[in-house]
Amino acid sequence: MHTYRIEIKWGVVFTLMMLAWVLLERLVGLHDQHVDRHAIYTNFVAIPSVLIYCLALRDKREYFYGGTMTYKQGFITGAIVTAVVVLLSPLAQYITHTIISPDYFSNVAAYAVRSGATTQAEAEAYFRLDNYLIQSAVGALIMGLLTTAIVALFFRKHPEEVIGEPIA
Repeated sequence: MHTYRIEIKWGVVFTLMMLAWVLLERLVGLHDQHVDRHAIYTNFVAIPSVLIYCLALRDKREYFYGGTMTYKQGFITGAIVTAVVVLLSPLAQYITHTIISPDYFSNVAAYAVRSGATTQAEAEAYFRLDNYLIQSAVGALIMGLLTTAIVALFFRKHPEEVIGEPIA
């Protein structure tokens, strides 16, 4: 378990950031009076998401691999962070939709019907906790692995790149 302590830590940090983000969305009205703008502004969560993956890979490189890390090691690190996020996503969705924003589904469904995007029956079938539990897990897996594949490119460092650097 000690081998994966860093990945577990950053998976938990990521999940807590997502819960904080959802709370912020709710507080600024994106889950009720400004639900029409939710689809736009929710995408900005990508910024802290990528930052957390960068911090996780840097942490693993510096404190586990001794300052060097191959692309493969970085990718595996990010994949494990992603696995932790995927495992925690159902709990995060449950907290989101029962504690932080219990009216989100009814608000977004009403908006979807009002705007003509869907029928009432389709909205009720789509905007449900069980559907979002699956979507969040699949989305976390896909986006986590994609983010990892890119971020690992920037955090690889070979031993010859470390030679000559001052020792802290």
